[in-house]
Amino acid sequence: MGSMKDERKTTGWAATDPSGVLSPYTFTLRNTGAEDVLIKVICCGICHTDLHQIKNDLGMSNYPMVPGHEVVGEVMEVGPEVTKFKVGDCVGVGCLVGCCGSCRPCEAEVEQYCNKKIWSYNDVYTDGNPTQGGFAGSMVVHQKFVVKIPEGMSPEQVAPLLCAGVTVYSPLNHFGLKGSGLKGGILGLGGVGHMGVLIAKAMGHHVTVISSSDKKKEEALDVLGADDYLISSDLNRMQELADTFDYIIDTVPVHHPLEPSLSLLKLDGKLIILGVINVPLQFISPLLMIGRKTITGTFIGSMKETQEMLEFCKEKGVRSTIEVVKMDYVNTAIERLAKNDVRYRFVVDVIGSNLENE
Repeated sequence: MGSMKDERKTTGWAATDPSGVLSPYTFTLRNTGAEDVLIKVICCGICHTDLHQIKNDLGMSNYPMVPGHEVVGEVMEVGPEVTKFKVGDCVGVGCLVGCCGSCRPCEAEVEQYCNKKIWSYNDVYTDGNPTQGGFAGSMVVHQKFVVKIPEGMSPEQVAPLLCAGVTVYSPLNHFGLKGSGLKGGILGLGGVGHMGVLIAKAMGHHVTVISSSDKKKEEALDVLGADDYLISSDLNRMQELADTFDYIIDTVPVHHPLEPSLSLLKLDGKLIILGVINVPLQFISPLLMIGRKTITGTFIGSMKETQEMLEFCKEKGVRSTIEVVKMDYVNTAIERLAKNDVRYRFVVDVIGSNLENE
């Protein structure tokens, strides 16, 4: 890690208490270390996790906190041992900025499962200094946790891929569900769910959006290109589609029954839980046993998968649906996100914002 002796300051927007209201905050970046990259932030997506963290919903928040872990920027300086990047490169930073490097997950290049992983913000570096995220003018990040943005992809489009995109890509990749012709379901159509539809369609899957109401039907079918739309309370259609899905990606972040999804899965089908829910979920075991079905979960994705996913999205022309805002609108954007009033991801134009003034 770089030292703090050659101080470089930047301004971000930070929460200072559990109200979650963000305001300008100037802080010190560490010196660019041997394997570090200094990044000028261009834009940063707003993820639901940002909302939970700034409001201390998980009871682990430390303030002041600059959120943001869907960061796209330009390399301004590299350490002498940096081999992957050069000044001027367009790069991305996701949820993590550190890991131990020696445990089984790290050695297997799935560092997101390292017990000593370091989050992009609301965490502490090995030198004891707090990490701060991408709602700021600059970041200093170890090269391992930086990805190259493929040429021709716009920064605003890329930002949601660095969390929501890889969160969906990783389980499809890991469980061997990338082949064309599979039948998949996406439960919940928020930031992660909409990426699920786009990525699964790009893989050649037949994609059904599963929802509790028909209010997003038109968007799912006409805008995102889903093949079918299933309302979970429509018992006739649920019965008709029972035992037909290879997988269902469940992005719902609140308590909900699992039995309806399990009934839709075919033999060896997988229910992949991606929503963060802090109350117990229930199901009856025969639903699993009779079809040798699996309930599993994955967590974001590795740096290797993130780079692969970006190349895949470039090749297939995957474009997320976003609303670009300036930093002075960020508190309103967060209020709207809390009400699910966004299609489907806010992206903050950091470089085009005045970070010093509210």
